[in-house]
Amino acid sequence: MATTIRIVDYDPRWPEFFDGYRQAIARVLGDRALGIEHIGSTSVPGLAAKPIVDILLIVADSADEGSYATQLESAGYQLRIREPGFHEHRLFKPSAGDVNLHVLTAGCPEIERYLLFRDRLRVNAADRRRYESVKRQLATRTWDHVDAYATAKTGIVEEIVAAARAARPEKNGETESEAMAAEEYYRAQKDPGGPSGKVSS
Repeated sequence: MATTIRIVDYDPRWPEFFDGYRQAIARVLGDRALGIEHIGSTSVPGLAAKPIVDILLIVADSADEGSYATQLESAGYQLRIREPGFHEHRLFKPSAGDVNLHVLTAGCPEIERYLLFRDRLRVNAADRRRYESVKRQLATRTWDHVDAYATAKTGIVEEIVAAARAARPEKNGETESEAMAAEEYYRAQKDPGGPSGKVSS
C-alpha cells in the first residue's frame, strides 16, 4: 500500500521523550542493557525529522531474544522485525508507534555507523542542511513502503558517514574529541540557558 512520509520541524521535547523511554528500558533490563543511545534524526538538535524517536539498545547477543524480549514486552514494546541476515537486528515498537527500538549486539559494526552519523550531524551544520534538504525532497513523493524511503536516503547517509570517518584520525571507534564535541552540542541544545548554551550551528 502506498504511503507518504511526514517530516516535521525539530521538536525540542524529543530528547526529553528519549530520556523517559531510556529510563523505562533500563528499569526492565537492568545490566542486560549494555548501552541505550538516542539515534536517528530526532537525536540531532535542529534537524527536521519524522516524529518517531529512534533508540539503539545494545545487548550481549541480539539473537538471544529470550534474554531481553520478555522484559521489553513488559514495558510495552512488541517485536516487529527480525533480521538474522543483517547483524541479527531486531526492531521493537510500542503500540503508539512513536518509537523505533533497534536492538544490536555489542561490537556490531552497525553501532559505530549509527553513532558516527549522529555525531557528525550534531556538529556539522552543512551536512545537517544537506541531509534535511534530501529528506524534505523525498517526503514529497509517495512510496510503496517506508523502507523504500529509507533506501532512497542511502547515498546521502553514506556520504556523511564517509565524511565522519575521514575527519577523524586512523583509530578504532570515534575519537574522544569528536564524541565530546557532539555531546557538548547536544547538551547545549537541550539546555540553552546553561553554561554551554552558546553553540553556533
